[in-house]
Amino acid sequence: MNNIDLEMVKNEVFKILKNDDTGHDINHINRVLNLAMKFQKNTDANSDIVALIALLHDVDDYKLFGGYNANNLTNAKKILHKYKISKNYEKQVLKGLSEIGFSKRMQGIVPCTIESKIVSDADMCDLLGVNGILRTFAYSKKYNQPFFDKNVFPNINITSEEYKQNCSNSVCHIFEKVLKLKYLMLTSEGKKEANKRYQFIVNFLYTLFEEEEAVDWINYLDEYLEKNSLN
Repeated sequence: MNNIDLEMVKNEVFKILKNDDTGHDINHINRVLNLAMKFQKNTDANSDIVALIALLHDVDDYKLFGGYNANNLTNAKKILHKYKISKNYEKQVLKGLSEIGFSKRMQGIVPCTIESKIVSDADMCDLLGVNGILRTFAYSKKYNQPFFDKNVFPNINITSEEYKQNCSNSVCHIFEKVLKLKYLMLTSEGKKEANKRYQFIVNFLYTLFEEEEAVDWINYLDEYLEKNSLN
């Protein structure tokens, strides 16, 4: 374990995220950690590095802490220094943190180590499935956005800068980001998990549109899925 007390690190993360109500709380961190540890089995990934990246991946999120923290990894560095993580581990963890995130992928930044690939997949998987819906709802509620507006359709070709602005509603966010995550997986385990969770999102959308009698949206989803099946 290289004398790393992961529980103490987790406690520091909890202090930073304890008041979060946007879907980036300690429950999200724990799910990402557990999924990442599952993904790293039967690989040559360093489990300590995986765990540290998973625990720290949101402590400097630009959506929560602004651009300065995101660019400098301010909170992550403080925690790594406080618990005297070795310089070698610190370098690997900070590099991993600098590579993870949907907005970074939109800019062409792709995780390059097995450890950061594993955590990236685990983090993205947590926005798919049941918890993905709950987190999307929490984020929209925080910013007083509706869950569904029949009159507002997604911007499928959204840019990185547009993405950083608050989305108009949850369903648009699902099309603009969540449904794309399946295609961004970097590990075999991540791909398996994402495929399973992706189907839940699709079924949820069909059910929502049927209950809302939103025929145009059913057709929109049909066309979206057909187009992406060809890619």
